[in-house]
Amino acid sequence: MRKILITGASGGLVQEMVPLLAEDFLILLGRDKEKLEQLYAFHEQKVIYDTDLRDEEALKTLIQKVERQIGRIDILVNNAGYGRFADFDEFSSQEVRDMFEINTFALMTLSRLVGEQMKQAQKGQIINIVSMAGLIASSKSSVYSASKFAAIGFSNALRLELAPSQVVVTTVNPGPIATTFFDQADPEGAYLESVKAFLLQPKDVARKIVSVMGTKKRELNLPWVLAVAHKCYTLWPSLADFLARTIFNYK
Repeated sequence: MRKILITGASGGLVQEMVPLLAEDFLILLGRDKEKLEQLYAFHEQKVIYDTDLRDEEALKTLIQKVERQIGRIDILVNNAGYGRFADFDEFSSQEVRDMFEINTFALMTLSRLVGEQMKQAQKGQIINIVSMAGLIASSKSSVYSASKFAAIGFSNALRLELAPSQVVVTTVNPGPIATTFFDQADPEGAYLESVKAFLLQPKDVARKIVSVMGTKKRELNLPWVLAVAHKCYTLWPSLADFLARTIFNYK
């Protein structure tokens, strides 16, 4: 039985993933333990924690507790994250730090703590759910994209360092997903309406993420049209900047 730790467990994406992991033991992390207990009452093989992802000491204690009481983690899924779309000069320094705390630093801390155990065991997989915003920047996503670019850079380096230990690092970079993410990122709904043609359904994304568990998949970019856009972005950066600034400036 695989032991899978998942952060951001109250999100719509994880709600679609959990039913697909019926044979696995799940360690679910979220902000509201009572809510998680209700959401996943149907899954018998689980344990739920409401640890603050910004607290490195609390995370260290949690990982030690899990290893002692449950055993070694086989798969880590760093899913927690949030965003807000606004012009760069509308963010305070505190808001920038807050977004990096969850989107980047928490992911890095858990990857380091669990990755160390996996390195010793010579097996395991870390799946970092990042964003296409970490591959293709767009206006009004300066802070969000920066936090995601950093997460991808860290993941790429971690992949190289853990490869000799047979530990796989997979980055998942989805475009917009129809979840409550946009309640905070885009409260007026204008951006969500403009990109509805590219909108991913959480059930489909969840299925694809579960399908790469236990594989050596390096990267999963969704949907395919944005994956192609990323290729064009790297090949023709000036043209890509022009299109992002004009035709595709949806935010």
